[in-house]
This record gives sequence, structure tokens and C-alpha cells, in this order.
Amino acid sequence: QVQLVESGGGSVQPGGSLRLSCAASGSIFSSYVVGWFRQAPGKERELVAAISWSGGNSYYKDSVKGRFTISRDNAKDTVNLQMNSLKSEDTAVYYCAATRRYSGAVYTTAFYDYWGQGTQVTVSS
Repeated sequence: QVQLVESGGGSVQPGGSLRLSCAASGSIFSSYVVGWFRQAPGKERELVAAISWSGGNSYYKDSVKGRFTISRDNAKDTVNLQMNSLKSEDTAVYYCAATRRYSGAVYTTAFYDYWGQGTQVTVSS
């Protein structure tokens, strides 16, 4: 079992940047697929980006491609989400999630077994 803690959220103006971090403890984090989800008020939770256990493969939601970058440091048990050129529509609570499944619908919440508490990202002028 793994515990996840997100950090790095905050408020920025449109066009700004934030770097979210997901710190893991309690298990061998390098064996987990990790995803970053977000949930805006009144909307369903959606996958923003995901990364394989080795970091060799990643997946991005179309609307964040070219702006967001997911990366991991297994030696430090962390997964980061660098968010650039932020837009108002990126405003949401961002969640880190992890699973030891290696196949399936990576973009669905059901694929993941462990979740962090979330961190708020607000993009506003």
C-alpha cells in the first residue's frame, strides 16, 4: 500500500506556471503507474497526465499537451507535474493517483487504487 501527498498548488495569473509534486511513502513507488487528475466544481474528475512505472511512457489529455509535463524520480519517490501557460480552464483540485496495474484504461479513475487528498490550482487574473 502506498500513501500519496500532493503539494505545489496555488493561485497564478493566466500564462503563469506551477509545479505540482506527489510524494509517496509506504511501498516501492517505482512499481506504480501514476496519474494526475483534476476536478473542477460541478465536473467529473478527469485524467490530465499519467506516467509509467519506469517513466518511459506518458499520456496527456489533449488540452494540456505542449503545456504540461509529467515526470518522476523513483529515487526520491516523487512524481511531478510541470504546468506552463496556465489557463483559467485549468482551475481545479488536482489529485495524484497510483496503481500497480500495468494494463487497462489508464484515463479512468477506476484504474487507480490509491489517491492523495488533492491540491487546489486557481488560474485567474
